[in-house]
Amino acid sequence: MSDKFKFFTELDVLIGDINYGGHKGNERFLISFQEARLRYLKQFGYSELSIGNGTGIIMSQAHINYRAEAFWGDRLKVFVRISKLEKVRFMFEYKIIDAHNDEKLMATGYTEMVSFDFKNRKVKKLPDKFISDIKKYEELE
Repeated sequence: MSDKFKFFTELDVLIGDINYGGHKGNERFLISFQEARLRYLKQFGYSELSIGNGTGIIMSQAHINYRAEAFWGDRLKVFVRISKLEKVRFMFEYKIIDAHNDEKLMATGYTEMVSFDFKNRKVKKLPDKFISDIKKYEELE
């Protein structure tokens, strides 16, 4: 996983994030990934339902590496980047740290996304403008 993150957002650990173990539940990290991912896309005027040319995105896989517990009231800094782009799929990478302690790594992970035509319910090629916008921002080749 690359450490070249340009984008981050901050999220609070809410009471609804806490599981019976008294810490942020594993499934809640995916929700944090999604919230940060939506904020990342919004800076370009995109959303998960629209990245141009009638195309949205769906998740084909997810991976989370848990590193430290997060508790109710914690503030997290969630870093997001797109690390690779292919014809119909791309990879979001995430790094979550304690917003008050940059040395405390909470989790890392990635989600693989596939471009999708929701109207016709099928995989579709990534729009050229989306690819161009992301390559420029992320300085990808």
